[in-house]
Amino acid sequence: METTVYNAKGQEKGKIELPAFFNTEISSVLLHEITTAYLNNQRAGTHKTKTRGEVSFSGAKPWKQKGTGNARAGQRNSPLWRKGGIIFGPQPRDYFTKMSKQKKKQSLSMALAAQVQNGNIIVVDSVKFDEVKTKKVAELLKNLKVDGKKVVFAIANDASFRLAARNVKNVVVENIKNINAYQVLWADKLVITSEAIEILKERQAA
Repeated sequence: METTVYNAKGQEKGKIELPAFFNTEISSVLLHEITTAYLNNQRAGTHKTKTRGEVSFSGAKPWKQKGTGNARAGQRNSPLWRKGGIIFGPQPRDYFTKMSKQKKKQSLSMALAAQVQNGNIIVVDSVKFDEVKTKKVAELLKNLKVDGKKVVFAIANDASFRLAARNVKNVVVENIKNINAYQVLWADKLVITSEAIEILKERQAA
């Protein structure tokens, strides 16, 4: 499968043969499983309510047992009372969902194939600039006609480009060695460099 390679000015520079995994058969079931697991693993799980043993109240009996006309009451921290403890409320928990290496690799291939089919992958020859400026990234987005969209740059490790792009809205810069299926599917446009494709080929073959 061939696709066009563009330069930083948005001009066609040539063609590149995409690896075979860009044409993987897509399973919506697996992609749903992987994206759900990824989102679960982003959750902190720190939500919590106080039980009756944790609310700040005196342990004294509010009134005597008999003779007041009120219902019997032992403590003010009762869940039945205002500001009392919460029964069966949420407690801290770990939402971690394990994903096998095989599923991660397969889902990444499927996500890339889905974006290729939808025409959402743009290959550029390089994203290296002579100076680290956000303006340069904005110009690149405009030249590639992806300005205003959710864009993921899948590139080889480049601290300068990451620094230049960090203040651009809806733009994510990810090292190609770490990119996952969720990030690929999240993007309206996936911009990938020729160098990153070669690294990705090695990663998927491992």
